[in-house]
Amino acid sequence: MDFEALLHNEDTTGLVAEEHWARRGDIDLFVFRKFSPCARARFPGRPVLVLVHGSSFSARTTYDLSVPGHGEFSMMNVFAKLGYDVWTLDHEGYGRSSRTAGFSYVKDGVADLQTTIPVIEAATGQSSFAFFGASSGALRAAGYAEAEPEKVSKLALAALVWTGEGSPTLAKRAERIDEWQSSNKRVISEDSYARIFARDVVGLTIPELPDAVAAAERENGDGTVPNGTYIDMCINLPLLDPTKITCPVLIYRGEHDGVATDEDVLAYFAALPTRDKWFVMASGQAHNSTKGVNRHQFWKSMDDFFSQPPRVDAGEIALGGQEP
Repeated sequence: MDFEALLHNEDTTGLVAEEHWARRGDIDLFVFRKFSPCARARFPGRPVLVLVHGSSFSARTTYDLSVPGHGEFSMMNVFAKLGYDVWTLDHEGYGRSSRTAGFSYVKDGVADLQTTIPVIEAATGQSSFAFFGASSGALRAAGYAEAEPEKVSKLALAALVWTGEGSPTLAKRAERIDEWQSSNKRVISEDSYARIFARDVVGLTIPELPDAVAAAERENGDGTVPNGTYIDMCINLPLLDPTKITCPVLIYRGEHDGVATDEDVLAYFAALPTRDKWFVMASGQAHNSTKGVNRHQFWKSMDDFFSQPPRVDAGEIALGGQEP
């Protein structure tokens, strides 16, 4: 698959979109799916892929964004065209899911996934899934993999932070911890998004991106997001125990990502017990790899990992009755 071509191909012909709902207590969770029957037939074996969003954008803004005239920005479209059955969800307090008095902490996001996966199981007939999460979505996805290891066949994490030690972004954010704790949500705007995309380094996103993100959030939400993951990342790290992760893992790190240091992320990687693990350090990438100008490189790394065939041992190879 030519990923440069995918970058410029905004054609969605043949893609099927579905809306689903899950319910955690009295909280309604919006669940969204995209797939291509033709691509599923063309690329047999591609998994069901669950995408987990982070702190400041809802699910479709993160993974199904449209910026007309500027190429493909939807990870859901790209991976549906590659034969994946792609799902995502709005966590509590985001997008079209219920607005509550809760803070939507990382542990709540894990509970959201535990509620949502049975919906995906019922629709797909599958019982194990590939997962990708970015930023606090990486914390949610990895937390789910710890809690439900039998449900996770592969796990990819981007913009990950483990202990937070030495993080310039979190040190700056922690200066406002009283503000984050004083309310369960914060207002976001075009200016907020412009600061987010320029926080690590200028020039790795298109100028039109903040307005496109703000428009998507107005369509899918109410202009606010919960503060729980900000609080968690400022004062409650570490939230993860990598020794509990049993599946293959990919960690994708942009060279300009200030939410964690290289040492912090590499320490998490080293602690993973699996020998099936990949670490990708990418130049020309900041914290938001899914929306950068080099997002085609990010997509390629993800597809390489998720489509990697399973290990085969010599005794399992069928020799057709012939001597080797």
